[in-house]
Amino acid sequence: MTKKRTSFCCDLFGYEAPKWYGKCPQCGEWNSLREQTIKQKTNFGNMTKAGSGDLPRPIMDVRNREEGRQTTGSGELDRALGGGVVSGSITLIAGSPGVGKSTLLLQISDNVSQQRGKVLYISGEESPGQIRLRANRLNVQSPDLFIGSETDIDHICEQIEKIKPVLVVVDSIQTVHDPSLKNQPGSITQVRQCCRILMKHAKDLNIPIFIVGHITKGGTIAGPKILEHIVDSVLYFEGDSFHMHRIIRVEKNRFGSTNEIGVFEMRDSGLIDVPDPSTIFLEESQAREAGTQVVAAMKGSRPIFLEIQSLVSESPFGNPRRLANGVDYNRLLLMLAVLDKKAGLHMNKEDAYVNIAGGLRVDEPAIDLALCISLASSFRNLPVSPRTFAFGEVGLTGEIRAVSQAELRVREGERLGFERCILPKKVGDQLGRIGNLELIGVTAVDEALEYALEG
Repeated sequence: MTKKRTSFCCDLFGYEAPKWYGKCPQCGEWNSLREQTIKQKTNFGNMTKAGSGDLPRPIMDVRNREEGRQTTGSGELDRALGGGVVSGSITLIAGSPGVGKSTLLLQISDNVSQQRGKVLYISGEESPGQIRLRANRLNVQSPDLFIGSETDIDHICEQIEKIKPVLVVVDSIQTVHDPSLKNQPGSITQVRQCCRILMKHAKDLNIPIFIVGHITKGGTIAGPKILEHIVDSVLYFEGDSFHMHRIIRVEKNRFGSTNEIGVFEMRDSGLIDVPDPSTIFLEESQAREAGTQVVAAMKGSRPIFLEIQSLVSESPFGNPRRLANGVDYNRLLLMLAVLDKKAGLHMNKEDAYVNIAGGLRVDEPAIDLALCISLASSFRNLPVSPRTFAFGEVGLTGEIRAVSQAELRVREGERLGFERCILPKKVGDQLGRIGNLELIGVTAVDEALEYALEG
């Protein structure tokens, strides 16, 4: 027999409650509980529990299976995924409207279909004619690329089983619905159920699936939080209309690192890989003014050179403002306190604004030294040499600490044509001399400022 049950589920994290609350008890969000009807099948005559039949066994007796990777035709996306997409995996790509999610996936579908075989691209938001218009602009002409406009999850699964593609794209998961459920498409129950069905097909048929997810005003993926737990990888596609560059940031990856990023350039013909992003972020930094400093940051296994910009000016009010874009706000406050206590730079009455040029965000502590130099340069109105870069962690006592992968950072700076590098003394002593690059090892933040702002 079938029993109906009514519950209230949170739009953000999927918390279920037996009655409606104005405020979600789990996440604290107001007016996020939605009513849903759940059908439960019960059999009171048979109370035995069914199991999978698989008994636990020692881990050494489990056969080791290598996960095969497939290239997508985009070097930057492959890098973000850890070397390519894994067979049987399901990847969630989220981003703001118009950032280029559909464009990127259509290009990838064309590349894979030309190299490996049939690709199925399902769109629930656009008609095949609209997709063809974008395909003409992107010069997509593969005969093995199949386009469909469908929102019924049962029909989508039938098409997957009939065509037997090597890659499936579903754009987007919020438009797909299961007809056996009475909930509206995009609701928590529908999104969760459809994602689970797609995951089962990906695993059973060993086919990688890309699904597109909408994001909320707060920048998070719309729908229940369990959606991110179901999929194997979560990618955020970031960028805005004021920059021509787009960045893929990995939030979750069961088959690789979460520190990798992919950089793209948006053109009329589509998204183009940017294999050397350092030259892009530094293209306007040759004649810098006071308050700028180049830093060698690490994104996964790749060193990226960025420009930290600072503006320190006298505050017209009693309470000075601090604003950080691209760096952690609390880290900025710590560095200002260290400069005040250990370097004698009293900026407690100054407004301080910090920005990383290019729109990239960096959270690693290796940017501390460059951040301090940038703030001191603006405060003293003394520019730093444009051929100098720096990296190192700054402690609360003003000491400069070593960071990981220092040699990769230094060698990348030499390749880009820099002449000096200010780095922790311990790291400089270990590296010795690398090419014509002058390594300046420092032990304290005040010593680093003397070298950076000399002359």
